[in-house]
Amino acid sequence: MMLQRHYAEHGLLLGGAWRTASDGATLASINPATEEHLGVIPQASATDVSEAISCAASGFDKMRALTAWERSALLRRVANLVRDRADILGRLVALETGKPIAQSVGEAIASAESLDWFADEARRIFGLSYESRVKGNRYLVHFEPIGVVAAFTPWNFPLLLLARKMAPALAAGNSVIVRPSVEAAGATMALVRCFTDAGFPDGSVNLLVGKANTITPVIMDDRRVAKISFTGSVAIGRQIVEQSAKTLKRVTMELGGHAPVIVHSDADIDAFAAQAALAKFRNAGQVCASPTRFYIHESIFDKAAAALVERTKSLKMGDPMNQATDLGPLTTGRRREAIERLIDEAVGDGAKILTGGMRSTSLPRGYYYEPTLVANPGAHTGLMNDEPFGPVGTLTPFSTMDEVITEANRLPFALAAYVFTRSLRKTHETTERLQAGVIGVNTFVAATAETPFGGSKDSGFGREGGPTAIREYLDTKFLNIALPDEN
Repeated sequence: MMLQRHYAEHGLLLGGAWRTASDGATLASINPATEEHLGVIPQASATDVSEAISCAASGFDKMRALTAWERSALLRRVANLVRDRADILGRLVALETGKPIAQSVGEAIASAESLDWFADEARRIFGLSYESRVKGNRYLVHFEPIGVVAAFTPWNFPLLLLARKMAPALAAGNSVIVRPSVEAAGATMALVRCFTDAGFPDGSVNLLVGKANTITPVIMDDRRVAKISFTGSVAIGRQIVEQSAKTLKRVTMELGGHAPVIVHSDADIDAFAAQAALAKFRNAGQVCASPTRFYIHESIFDKAAAALVERTKSLKMGDPMNQATDLGPLTTGRRREAIERLIDEAVGDGAKILTGGMRSTSLPRGYYYEPTLVANPGAHTGLMNDEPFGPVGTLTPFSTMDEVITEANRLPFALAAYVFTRSLRKTHETTERLQAGVIGVNTFVAATAETPFGGSKDSGFGREGGPTAIREYLDTKFLNIALPDEN
């Protein structure tokens, strides 16, 4: 009942007004832990999308009229509201996605941190002033907002991923149109409500919920939308980049990964195993930067594998609303079926399941799948080439640095990678040769508000977070000022 009322009180946000879809269309929201209906959400029509763009264009004029300090104060207000409502936001995320409640509340707090960071960055959009090659003249460089920004986000981090897009866009003085995944619509509504309650001008923040194949084409074809910030799969990212060419939209792409973990012979095995179990199975492995391909030096392979299996078996899988739960269900049944296909193929090819490898027998309802570790899968199998995006990790021994670097860099993904070693020399050599936008050494912490996050190759381009991210939402204007002769 909580979510049904929540959906009814919110819906689409167009020009500061919450409303239903213009044609009354709706979609069902499903609880992945029970497979029961949570309620119905609006399904935006093409007419609603066009109206949202018009509202955002008007909202952009209002945002441009605000000073940097006013934008900063608004974002700070949003961050405080998110903290105040973290328990409610976390509950919505847990109900809609199956993410354990402790992790869901943690995501809300991380979102507030991102909002705080860009509240500061709004006041640090520094231009340049320097001497011209002509005596007495000046060169000036200004950074200005680009216009209407469309933010497309998936369901795995519905609060954090959205905050990392909305915060820099609004800090820079733009307006935004949000299109979340339908699986986490209620959590997104609650986050967007924090922006309206904080006092952002009507039209500066707009929310569209519904099917991507209805919403995206209208946005991509409209020249009033200046930029797309997208987090999602490589396949959909390619389509958006292709479509952006028609109207020359700027794009930021945060796409998939298949993160390698290189565990050298001198690694602290206990520290590695403890961290790896938590990082691999956080959010049921539905994390683009999730460690997946574990390459362990042959001299410690058996010991490290046994330690990781032991830690994995100690994880508690169950009700996402339970504070003690480490691992909830996958968010969709489709995701679980994809994991099963990948593991079945690998095992059929000779790989060995060390733990897990099946649906939960103690939790017959919901999209649960046991945390799984697979040893020695073939390099040609789907599990070693396609992002699994689920609770499965692979373990493979290696003997030389050249061998493991070649294998780690073999895939077209280059988002995150991890290294475990006590040697500074190995740290430098490994990180210099790894192809990844984010590398953790003796840690799996891949992103914070103050650090840049993003990848290269098929993992996309552009960065979110850190001191340079706001530049993704600004245009550069050069002024060559020739002083007139006063005589």
